[in-house]
Amino acid sequence: MTLKAGQRVVLAADTRLTESAEVSGVVVGFLSLAAGTGGTVEQVVGHQDVGHDVREYERLKSLLDAFGSAMPTESRRQLEEKVGSLEPAWTAFQEQGPRVRVRVRFDNGFILDGAHEDIFVPV
Repeated sequence: MTLKAGQRVVLAADTRLTESAEVSGVVVGFLSLAAGTGGTVEQVVGHQDVGHDVREYERLKSLLDAFGSAMPTESRRQLEEKVGSLEPAWTAFQEQGPRVRVRVRFDNGFILDGAHEDIFVPV
């Protein structure tokens, strides 16, 4: 699902926004929004969290593809082993897909920024 700015949405589930608040050692409560609370998407930001292993896989794989045939046999073998050891991180990254974060202004005036799009349902 990809949300768009200006689109009407509702929360798919009760969403806790704060941990329990304490005043003078007494628990006062916490803030949450109920499932079905409606609002409007103000901003959509897509990005991917790229870890060190993923960046290293991309770098080494590119090096291997470009220069592997001209490398000494032992160097190429070591590089292939390193690329192979980083392949699970690369595969997991590919399966994850882009993460989309949204800013939603609820009808009650609250603004929720940086929320994952999956907690909302379009109306």
